[in-house]
Amino acid sequence: MSAPPDAPAERAGADSELLRRIAALRDSLPPAEARVADAVLAAPAWILQNTLSVVAARARVSDPTVIRFCRSLGLDGYQSFRLRLAHSLGSGAAFLHRDIGRADSPADLAAKVFERAARTLRDVSGQVDAARLERAIDLLTRARRIECYGLGSSGIVAADARHKFFRLGLQAASYSDAHVHGMAATMLVPGDVVLAISSTGRTIDLISSVELARDAGAAVIAIAPPASPLAQASTVPLEIAVDEDTDVYTPMTTRLAQLTLIDVLSIGVALRLGPDLSARLERARDSLRDKRLGETE
Repeated sequence: MSAPPDAPAERAGADSELLRRIAALRDSLPPAEARVADAVLAAPAWILQNTLSVVAARARVSDPTVIRFCRSLGLDGYQSFRLRLAHSLGSGAAFLHRDIGRADSPADLAAKVFERAARTLRDVSGQVDAARLERAIDLLTRARRIECYGLGSSGIVAADARHKFFRLGLQAASYSDAHVHGMAATMLVPGDVVLAISSTGRTIDLISSVELARDAGAAVIAIAPPASPLAQASTVPLEIAVDEDTDVYTPMTTRLAQLTLIDVLSIGVALRLGPDLSARLERARDSLRDKRLGETE
């Protein structure tokens, strides 16, 4: 992580629209949010190169304070803020990964992608509320039926979640078509659980299905950005803020964070199910032995 550059070099873009708005609002913000504003105004380009948690540490505030600062600007979170800031600084360039350049060798590319993935998982590991995680595991363990909803890349994650819970012997399904999960949601009953997954938390069709599920009496666990519409519509929001520009390219590290959180949920459920689960898993493993080359008793 590089140190912030000198202020004079950073102020080259100080006349841009977003930075003017921040400067104008700075004195009316709560003290903690004002410290975030100061950090942005002092080194806007440095902000683009660092995660939410790093920016929060530099401003001496919590991660949620940075998100509240973004909302004070009329934006829905840190991802949207970074995108607007990039535009304000005149980048105008779509990119696949902010650290990757055209001159990078395959070895450089691999090192940067792996490092970014590891950094994302480290950042997200401390974000999930322990009490909500406990409640989510309890709901999933006791569920009559689990339905996993997602669209786009989050639909692929939903399919992985269904597979995880199915392997535990639970009644599970996944839907990545908006019409299908909308219809499925209307047929749920109390005791059913929906696991809704979204990188942005703003997808209208997914939020609509979640509302239908709750109207039917089902509980909803959402894996979504903090205070997003999807998180607010859920029974138990598992909020994760991933420093990734989902409006510019297909989410990469967001998907890894979602998959890891699903692993946490499925392992938590497995531990709750107790000794009976081991026998079921052994029977399932036995059924696969004759379908693999080189496996013997």
